[in-house]
Amino acid sequence: MTGGDNTKKIRPCGVHRAVPFMRVPLTLGFAVMGLLVFILSSNVLAADEKVDTLTVAALSGDQGFPSPYGHYPHGGGYIMMSFIFDTLIWKDQNGFVPALAETWKYLPDENAYLFHLRKGVTWNDGEPFTADDVAFTFQYTKDHPYPLVDSSIIDKAEAIDENTVKIVLTKSYAPFLDQVAGAQPILPLHIYRNMSDPDDYKDEKALTGTGPFRLVDYDQTQGTYFYKANEDYYQGSPRVKQLKFVKVSNEMASASLKKGDIDAASVPAETTEPLEKEGFDIKESHDTTMIMAINHKKEPFSDVRFRKAIYYAIDRQALVDIFLRGFGCAGCPGILPSDHPWYNPDQEQYSFDPAKAEELLKEMGYSKDGQYFSKDGERLEIELLVAPTEERLGELIEHQLESGGITVNLRSMDLKTKDSMVDDWKFDLAINYHGGMGADPSVLNRIIIGTGLYSSRYAEDVQLVDLLNEQVSEMDPARRKELVSQAQEIIACDLPSLPLFYIDSFWASDDRVSFYYTYGGVAMGTPTALNKMAFV
Repeated sequence: MTGGDNTKKIRPCGVHRAVPFMRVPLTLGFAVMGLLVFILSSNVLAADEKVDTLTVAALSGDQGFPSPYGHYPHGGGYIMMSFIFDTLIWKDQNGFVPALAETWKYLPDENAYLFHLRKGVTWNDGEPFTADDVAFTFQYTKDHPYPLVDSSIIDKAEAIDENTVKIVLTKSYAPFLDQVAGAQPILPLHIYRNMSDPDDYKDEKALTGTGPFRLVDYDQTQGTYFYKANEDYYQGSPRVKQLKFVKVSNEMASASLKKGDIDAASVPAETTEPLEKEGFDIKESHDTTMIMAINHKKEPFSDVRFRKAIYYAIDRQALVDIFLRGFGCAGCPGILPSDHPWYNPDQEQYSFDPAKAEELLKEMGYSKDGQYFSKDGERLEIELLVAPTEERLGELIEHQLESGGITVNLRSMDLKTKDSMVDDWKFDLAINYHGGMGADPSVLNRIIIGTGLYSSRYAEDVQLVDLLNEQVSEMDPARRKELVSQAQEIIACDLPSLPLFYIDSFWASDDRVSFYYTYGGVAMGTPTALNKMAFV
């Protein structure tokens, strides 16, 4: 890669700035975090010590009715539901742990998983839990898809006996444990078998689960939730007896913690050091990325040289330093952050290089008419869509691109309108968020070749599509990692979207519960410190 005096190095994730607490690579980080959590909990909160009431700030407010089909189809809604409903397996800060299933194994000859279930588990209405519930769940979701799990992966589920179930897959699927077995809430057969429209079923019976908590009150208007411990929970009576979620603004979270109004909250980055000095525990993650979607279906964006020129003209590190005030790290072209266990460092990085951007544009036939580029007598002008909360970021990008000779029309609009325009391909550039960047590398498939508006929906490179489809079907981890590495190199070469940066998220809490960020994110990758097992 060429570059002159303007070339700026991109600092990798994990070493971008000094912080008052340790940050380590994901390959080691969760093991270290697990040790720290153990030490803290040993010194602060004995394993059998009870917490009468724990109050948590719910910054996003209402997440929907916390049943499997009633919650809003995103990570926040899933978390609210997960306190009531369990999956076959789960994850803590170190990896997979048993949940409704005690043990499991893959049967390669049958392309199936065999799960041995816990005995003596009951639903919160007292009915026994059996393998029939599991088999029913996976059949029911084929007819009534659960929005966060791909039911097409399942061929059939069979109850072998009361405590054993076999799940046969339609194809080899490497992330099955992470994306299906560890994400699909198990439904009670005796409640849901006669339910033809689960989306509209929102009475008390719809909340019949096997999880550690029961819902006592839900206020949709206020966005508040009140749970009480399920004293008959199969993993033992939860240490937290009452769990409350109350709406607190991001700006007020730190003050509310100090006043004792809440016990835990997501907090602004600049408040973490003062909070830590006052004895609050701080956890950090950067599993959320901001990506600039690019309409690769229209000219000139369909020309990879133009996409590369835009990327070279954007100083990602400056965006981190200014917009995030240093609390983040620059985006990696291949999507996965540099401290992800599957990250491939052998990819083009596109360090800030306006001269290279200019070279590519001239190669495409553009020439500078004074400050700005033009072609065939028309000035090069592009449109960037942002939501109101993204206006400052949009202004920074606008300034950078215009400094590089590209005229930018910045348009701010409500999120729903922006999403609609992106979904309909009526845009040039647009700012998007993606969570779960520390999750299983199947996240690449969702971001690059998925069908939703938050996906690049990029099918132009057949080799890339084949690699991504092959990697999720490859059951050999070593071979799969090779495929993921190859895919990252092609993504970085094609640039179907432009990763800008990964955002540092901070969670602060008092000494009543030892929170942690789940390895790879909760369930299918939700980046939050709210894992129900911290309360059990």
